[in-house]
Amino acid sequence: MTPVNENFAKLPGSYLFSTVARRAAAYQEAHPEAELIRLGIGDVTKPLVPAVIEALHRAVEEMGRAETFRGYAPDLGYAFLREAIAAGDFQARGCDIGPDEIFVSDGAKSDSANIQELFGPEARIAVCDPVYPVYVDSNAMAGRCGTYDPEKEKWDRVIYMPCTAENGFTPALPEEEPDLIYLCSPNNPTGTALSRQALQGFVDYAGRTGAVILFDAAYEAYIEGEEIPHSIYECEGARTCAIELRSFSKNAGFTGLRLGYTVVPRDLVRNGASLHAMWKRRHGTKFNGAPYIVQRAGEAVYTPEGQAQIRAQIGGYKDNARILREGLERAGYQVFGGVHSPYLWLKAPGGMTSWEFFDCLLTRASILGTPGSGFGPSGEGYLRLTAFGRREDSVLAMERIAGMEL
Repeated sequence: MTPVNENFAKLPGSYLFSTVARRAAAYQEAHPEAELIRLGIGDVTKPLVPAVIEALHRAVEEMGRAETFRGYAPDLGYAFLREAIAAGDFQARGCDIGPDEIFVSDGAKSDSANIQELFGPEARIAVCDPVYPVYVDSNAMAGRCGTYDPEKEKWDRVIYMPCTAENGFTPALPEEEPDLIYLCSPNNPTGTALSRQALQGFVDYAGRTGAVILFDAAYEAYIEGEEIPHSIYECEGARTCAIELRSFSKNAGFTGLRLGYTVVPRDLVRNGASLHAMWKRRHGTKFNGAPYIVQRAGEAVYTPEGQAQIRAQIGGYKDNARILREGLERAGYQVFGGVHSPYLWLKAPGGMTSWEFFDCLLTRASILGTPGSGFGPSGEGYLRLTAFGRREDSVLAMERIAGMEL
């Protein structure tokens, strides 16, 4: 009998967002007349900006001519994109990151799941709680999380860093010493962001203990003010202890194009091994590169026209977040996030569980959210809403919620 990876059998249920989508489809089938407002899965709704569309058209034309046709992309990605990323996302903020430390991929989700392959099966991970499910699930598939306790909704080898209203959704340094620390700022799902001081504290901790920080900055474009760092490399010492993952999905609307990148500094070495060299080897072996036309589209994001256009688009989503936050507060709900992030973290009223509140909004207001319990035990009693919908839907959703009795 062919052996299979038995760690998959340890995973609880199906992937969170698959469950949400399945329940939404069942509701829509039972109530075809309902106008469902989807504020659950964080998919963008605005079309690609003109600078990106123009770049796509030019690249498509190039692919149709023998003299400009492109085949496989270079392992790390095309130099034109990596140079634009290094200059626009890092060097402009004083971060010492070079183009050769940037690995272009098809998205941050893939990279956040694959990055754990660099580390041994015995490595222990620390995660914020609540947390983006991919971090834990990918390590569970690799056999790194131990045994899942359905009553506690925890894995016995995972170190949890609770993020609650009591601590301002800012995780404390882990009580046990981990090998890998997953951080997401601005955070998915709570919508809150780490201050410069808090992030520097994690960098200093990793420097002392030898831990590696896996820093997800997918939502950095939504940060307001200078007190919140956009990159972990704004912190002193991060080059020797941190890997950063980024996406074009939420800043430039590339959810349908698929483009992202991971930064692995050359200074990052553990047990005598260069993690940069290891990721390069893994990248070259398992990935054939993001399409040329998509990388040209990514390059257009960094042009003056592209920057102005995506800032305007992000401003529209941030306005949605303001509409949702203000509407929820007027309706008497306790709500967090929605300032530095497109996500709002909503306390379920009346002692309802996350799934009870999910069903309440779905059946009474035809609003689709994401249950907080799906992000970890500390997410119980909360619901996540996203600001990626249309403005008119955000307004309508708040009208419906205002008409509900708490």
